[in-house]
Amino acid sequence: HLNKAGLMRKSIGFWVGVMGVGLLISVASAEENIRRLEFDGVMSEHKFDLKEIDPSMPADWTDYSFLVMEVRASSPERFSLWVYTEDGPRRIMLHPFGQNAWLRMSIPLAFLKGRDQIGHDLASAGNRRTNSFWMMLQGPIGPLKSVQAIGLAMDYPIGKPTIEVRGIHLSKTDEGSEFLDKRPVVDEFGQWAGVDWAGKIHSREQLAKELSDEAKSWGPGDFKYDEYGGYTNTQAKATGFFRVEFVKERWWFVDPKGHLFLSMSVNGVASRFGGARSVTTQPDPAVMDRINKRLLDWGMTTGGQGKPYTAYVRWPREQVLYLGLPDVYSDAFAKGVDEAAATQCTAKKDDPLLLGYFVGNEPPWPGRESDVVDMILAGRETTIQKKLKDFLAGGDTSARRKDFVVAAFEKYISLLCDAIHKYDPNHLTLGIRFGGSPSDEVLRVGRLFDVCSVNVYEYEPTRQIEHLYRVTGRPILIGEFHIGVPENGLAAGLVQAMNQTERGNAYRYFVEQGAALPCFVGAHWFQWRDEPVMGRMDGENYNIGFVDVTDRPYRELVDAAKETHKRLMEVHAGMTLPFDKRPRAAEGVTPSSAW
Repeated sequence: HLNKAGLMRKSIGFWVGVMGVGLLISVASAEENIRRLEFDGVMSEHKFDLKEIDPSMPADWTDYSFLVMEVRASSPERFSLWVYTEDGPRRIMLHPFGQNAWLRMSIPLAFLKGRDQIGHDLASAGNRRTNSFWMMLQGPIGPLKSVQAIGLAMDYPIGKPTIEVRGIHLSKTDEGSEFLDKRPVVDEFGQWAGVDWAGKIHSREQLAKELSDEAKSWGPGDFKYDEYGGYTNTQAKATGFFRVEFVKERWWFVDPKGHLFLSMSVNGVASRFGGARSVTTQPDPAVMDRINKRLLDWGMTTGGQGKPYTAYVRWPREQVLYLGLPDVYSDAFAKGVDEAAATQCTAKKDDPLLLGYFVGNEPPWPGRESDVVDMILAGRETTIQKKLKDFLAGGDTSARRKDFVVAAFEKYISLLCDAIHKYDPNHLTLGIRFGGSPSDEVLRVGRLFDVCSVNVYEYEPTRQIEHLYRVTGRPILIGEFHIGVPENGLAAGLVQAMNQTERGNAYRYFVEQGAALPCFVGAHWFQWRDEPVMGRMDGENYNIGFVDVTDRPYRELVDAAKETHKRLMEVHAGMTLPFDKRPRAAEGVTPSSAW
C-alpha cells in the first residue's frame, strides 16, 4: 500500500472483485514501493480504498486538479480509471504509450467532474493527449466530494497483462506527464523501441527485401470487376456517373457503365500516401504505385489513382461553433456554404470516377443538446442565439432544447445538400457519417441524403444498419469501421481482436454480416496505416492499419479481405450465406458487442 510520499506499508495483499469472484492479488515488497496488478477474465478490476493508498488522502477532491501516478504496463492495452464516490462512480479511459516503460500520468480531475465543450466530432470532443499517454473521456462524470475508492479495470485483457503502479497522490498543479526512463521510445522506423517482436524491422535492408518479396505476389485478383470496380456479370441503366438503385430487393451502387457496384475502401490512402509517413527505401511515386497495386490485388473498389473515389466537402467554419454546429441561420454562413460548394463541387461535376460527397463526420452533440443550448446562450450575439432566445420564450425544457438543436441540424444539412446539388447535379450525397448512438430524431435528418453513412465500431454492424435504414429509408454505407490488436506498442483501437488471425476473421464477419442486408452498399475501413506509436494529434495510437508504420501489410487481414471481396456480390445478392465465425477478443472470449 502506498502513502502520499510513495512509501509502502507492510502488507501481504488485498481482495478485489474480478467478475464477481474474490481474488487475492499480491503486492510488491516494501522495498520496491510498487503495486503490481494483473488482469484476467472478461472484465478485470482492481479496486482499493483511499486509506489503502494513503490514510491521509482526503475524500473531498474538490480543491485538487490532478490525480498523479507512475505506471509501467506490460501491454499497450487501454484501462479504465474508476473513482468511486458516495454519489456514484466516475470514469476515464487511459492509454499509456508503448509498453514496458515507466511513465508519469498527471490526470486532470476536470475530466471526471464534467464535460469539455470543445471539439467538432466525436474524436476531438472525447480524446485528449499528453506526452506519455492519452485519455478517452467516456464518463460517467460528476462531483468528487466524497471519494471512497479508486479502481483500475480492463475489458478483455489478453495474456494476463500487468500494470505496475507507484506514487499515487493528489496535486493542485500539473506535475507533467512524461516518460521516466532515459532511453529512446521510438526507433528510426517509427516502431516502439521498448520491446522486440517477431517480424520487427531492424534494418533498411530487411525492409527493402520484405517489400520486394511482397511485390512479387501482386496481381489483378479474381473479383470479376470492370474498370470502375463494378461487377461485369450484372447490368442496369448506364448514365455515365455513379448512382444508387434498388435491384431485386437489394440496394446497390451502379457504376458509370451500368454495372452493380459495392464500395469497399480503406480510409487515409490519399492522405500523405496512406497516413503517417513511414521510413521506406523508395521515393514517393514508388510508394503511391505500391498502394495502387495493393488496392487492386486486395479487391478494394474505391480509392487509389485512376479509381473511383469519394470527396469530403470542406465547409466554412466560423469562429463560433457549438460542438460542430455553426450559426446555421446567419446569412454569412449560407453564403459561405454556397461559395464552398461552387469552388469544390463545380470542379468535380463531370468526373465519372466520383461516387459522391461526404458532408461531415460524427457530430458529437447528439445527447448533449442542452450543452449546445448553454453554449449558444453564453456566447457572443449571433443569429442562432437570437432565434434560440425567441424559441425558449415559449418554454425552456430539455425536450424543447432538443427540438431546437435538431431543427438547426436539419437546416444545416439542407443547406449543405442543396448547395452540392446546385453545383453538381451528377453525383451523390453520401451523408455525414453518424457516430455513437444518435436519437431517431437526429437520424431522420439522414433522409435528406442520397446515401446515409454511419461509422460502426462493433463486432458486427447489423443492428446499426437495420435501425438506420428503418429510420431513413436510404441505402447505407459504413463510413468507418476497424478491429485492432494490442501489440507492438500500439493500442487495439475501438474494437479488439485477440491476435492478427482473429483480426482477419473479424473483417470477414463484420463485412459479410453487413453485406447480407438489403440496404448495404459498402464499407470503408479506418485506416490504411497504423497510427503513430506516440499518437496522432489527439493521442490515438491504434493498431488498425492494413499496413504497419513501416509500410508492410498485415497478411492475415489482407488475405481475409481478399476472400471476402471475392464472394461479396453473391453474399449481398442473397445467393451465399455470410461468413459466420465470430472473432475472439481474448482467449476463450467471443463478445457479442464492443465495449
